[in-house]
Amino acid sequence: MNDKDIIALFWARDERAISETAGKYGKFCHSVAYNILYVNEDAEECVNDTYNKAWNVIPPQKPDHLRAWLGKIVRNIAINLWNRNHTQKRYTGMETLLSELEDCIPAKENVESEIDDMELGKAISRWLGTLPDEDRVFFILRYWNGIQLKDIAFKYGKDPDKLAQKMFRLRKSLKAALEKEDICL
Repeated sequence: MNDKDIIALFWARDERAISETAGKYGKFCHSVAYNILYVNEDAEECVNDTYNKAWNVIPPQKPDHLRAWLGKIVRNIAINLWNRNHTQKRYTGMETLLSELEDCIPAKENVESEIDDMELGKAISRWLGTLPDEDRVFFILRYWNGIQLKDIAFKYGKDPDKLAQKMFRLRKSLKAALEKEDICL
C-alpha cells in the first residue's frame, strides 16, 4: 500500500491505517528509536506512541513524506524518553552520538541559545546541501537515525575505519561551516 492510501485510511479513521503503517514502517521506526535508546522494550513503546500520535494528528495534518514524518516523530519521542531516563544512566546510544557532535553543535545554556536552534538547523541544512550525496546519506544515517558506523559500513560495503575517518572529516567540515556563519560553538 502506498503512503497516500495509508494517509487516506487515517483520514477515514480506519484502524487499518495503524496496521498498514506498522507493516510498512514498523522496522524503520523501531530502528530509529532503538539506535537512540538501546533498549528494545523502550523502542517498542516509542513506536507505539508514534502510531498513537499519527492517529491523533492525521487529520488535520496530511504529511507529504510519511516515512520522514514518522521518523521525526519516533525520534522526538525516543529523545524525550532518553532525557527522562538520562539521570538513571540507562542509555548509551544517545550519549555516544552527542559526544561525537559536541565539538560541532553548541550546548544549550540559556533561552537565547534555544531560540538560536532554528538558525542552527537552517545552517546545518545548508551545509548538508553542499555535501556529495553519499556523504549526506552517511551523516544523516549516523546523526539523525543514530545507526552505528559498523552497520552503515556493512550496508554500503565500506571499511569501518575509513568511514570513521570520513565522519571525523565531516564533523570538522560542519564545525568550520558553522563557525563561518558566526554560530558560537
